[in-house]
Amino acid sequence: MTPAPTTIGMSETFQAAARAMALQDVSALVVRAGSTVIGIVTDRDLVVRGLAEGLGLEAMVGEVASEDLVTIGPDVPVEAAAGVMRAADVLRIPVVDGEVAVGIVSIGDLDGEANHTPAATRSQDLP
Repeated sequence: MTPAPTTIGMSETFQAAARAMALQDVSALVVRAGSTVIGIVTDRDLVVRGLAEGLGLEAMVGEVASEDLVTIGPDVPVEAAAGVMRAADVLRIPVVDGEVAVGIVSIGDLDGEANHTPAATRSQDLP
C-alpha cells in the first residue's frame, strides 16, 4: 500500500491532475469532494476518456474519474483486498478510514503470496 495517497478535488482541471501526477511520480489520484473520497482518476482516464474524446486541459477531473468507486478499510487482509480488486476488475483501490483516504493499493502491491497481514501495513516494495 502507498500511504497518504495524493488526492485531487473533482473540480480541479486535467492539467492540475497531470501536474500532480508528474510531481508525485504516480499514475493515479484519489478524487475527493471536500474530504470525502468519491473516485479515482488515472493517467489513462485523462488520456483515453478525456483528451481522446475532445476534452481539453481545462476540463474537470470529475468528468473522467471512475464512478462506481470500490474501497477497502485499513484493516482488510491482503487476500481480501485482492478478491475485492478481482471482483471489481480494478488495478488500484483506495484505502479509506471513514471517508478519508489513508492509502491506495495497487495490483503490484499484492504481488506475491497473500497472507493475513492487512493491506494497509504491507510494504509497497515487495520482493
